[in-house]
Amino acid sequence: MVVAAHAEDPTLPFQDVWWISLIKLLGVFVILLLLTLFTINYERKVVARMAVRPGPNQVGPKGWLQSLTDGLKLPFKEEIIPKTADKVVYFIAPVISCTTAFTAFAVIPFGGMVSMFGHKTALQLTDVPVSVLVLLACSSMSVYGVVLSGWASGSTYPLLGGLRSSAQMISYEVAMGLSIVAVFMTAGTMSTSQIVKAQAEGNPFHFLGMDLTTPSWYAVLLLPSFVIYMIAAVGETNRAPFDLPEAESELVGGFHTEYSSFKFAMFFLAEYINMITVSAFCTTLFLGGWRAPWPITAIWSGANSGWFGMIWFFAKVLIFLFGFIWLRATLPRMRYDQFMRFGWKVLIPVNLVWILFLSYVKVANNEFSDRTKWLSIGGIVVVILLVALFWPASKKPRQVSIEEQLAARPPGSFPVPPMDLQVPPSPRARRAVAERTPATVGGDSETKEV
Repeated sequence: MVVAAHAEDPTLPFQDVWWISLIKLLGVFVILLLLTLFTINYERKVVARMAVRPGPNQVGPKGWLQSLTDGLKLPFKEEIIPKTADKVVYFIAPVISCTTAFTAFAVIPFGGMVSMFGHKTALQLTDVPVSVLVLLACSSMSVYGVVLSGWASGSTYPLLGGLRSSAQMISYEVAMGLSIVAVFMTAGTMSTSQIVKAQAEGNPFHFLGMDLTTPSWYAVLLLPSFVIYMIAAVGETNRAPFDLPEAESELVGGFHTEYSSFKFAMFFLAEYINMITVSAFCTTLFLGGWRAPWPITAIWSGANSGWFGMIWFFAKVLIFLFGFIWLRATLPRMRYDQFMRFGWKVLIPVNLVWILFLSYVKVANNEFSDRTKWLSIGGIVVVILLVALFWPASKKPRQVSIEEQLAARPPGSFPVPPMDLQVPPSPRARRAVAERTPATVGGDSETKEV
C-alpha cells in the first residue's frame, strides 16, 4: 500500500530497506525504458507534424506502438560482425554506453519524501554530497563506449566517427561542467536533492533601500549558466544540429556504422536515455526539480506533496525533450570547425567570466555596503559590455585572385586547366569535317547526295 505524504525534502544520507531500494531500482529502469519508447515516437510525430506529413500511424492506437515493435524486432535481426573487428571490445563498447546512461539517473530526484508500504523514503534511488560529480563522471565514461566502438569495428569510417565524437563530447563537457559551477556557488552544495531544496524559495536582498526577493529558480537567477548548459547538453548528446559524429553524408552512420541487431539497439537506447538524463539534470539544477512552478503553488498548497512531484518533474523533462526535437527539425548541421571553435572560444570564455563575476558578487554581499556593492557591480557590467562590444574582430586574409595564384606558381609546375572550363582541341586529333549540304524537299533527283 502506497500513501501520499506531505511535502518534505529528503535528507542525507538515505537509509532505505533493501527491498525498497530494489523496488526503486526496478522503477527507474522501467521508467527509462518507457520514456525511451515514448520519446522515439514523440520525436517522429513532432517532426512529422512540423514537416506536414503523417508520421507513424499504423502500429497500435494512432501509431504509438511503432517504437515498441521496432525495439522487439531489433534483437531478432541478423547480426553481422566484421572480420577485422576486435570481438571482445566490439561487445563491451555498447555495454559501456548503455550502462553509464542508466547509472547517471541514479542520483536524479523524482520527488520528495513519500510513504511506501509503511516506510518513509525519498523518490530518488540514492544521493551523496557530490551527486553532481557522479553525473559528470558517468557522462565522461560514456566517451569510452563511443571511442572503443569506433576502434573495435576495424573500419575507417567508424574510427573517424569515434574520434570526432570523443573530441566533441570532451569539448562540450568542459562547458557543461563550468556552467554547473555557478549552481554550486549559489546553492552551497553538490547534492541534487539539496539543490532542489535550495530552489524552494527565493533569497531576500536589499537594493537601494528596498527589500526584494531573488527568483527561486536558477534558470532565471543564473540565466547565462542556464543558456550555456542547454547548448552544451545538445552538443554532449550528439543531437542535431551538433550530430557531427553521426553525419550520414560524411561518415555513413558514425561510430556505430558496423553495429547491427541488439548491439545497435543498445547504442540507440543510450542516445535517448542520455537525452532524458541531461533534461532531468537541467530540471534539477535550474527549474526547481520536482517542485511545481509558481502559479500552481500559489493556487494549490498541496501541489508538492507526496507523489505529485513526479508529475511536475516529468512535465518539465518533456518540455526539454520537445526542445531537442524542435532543434532537429529546424536547424541545419553545423560545420565541424565552427562547432569546435564555438565551444572552445565562446562558451568556455563566457563561462569563466560569468563565474568570476558571481564570485565578486558573493564577496561584495559580505564586505561592502549596499550602495557601494551595487555601484561596483554596475561598473563591472558596463566594462564587460564595452569590452565585448569593442573586442577586435579577427581579420580575414585578403582573397587572392586566380590570376595572382597562377602567377605565384613556381616554374615547372603541373599545368592548370582553363578556368572557363573551355578545353581546347588537341592538335593530335585534328580531322577534316566535310561540309554537309542542307537537305532540300522536292525538285531534286533521288541520286543527289544530301
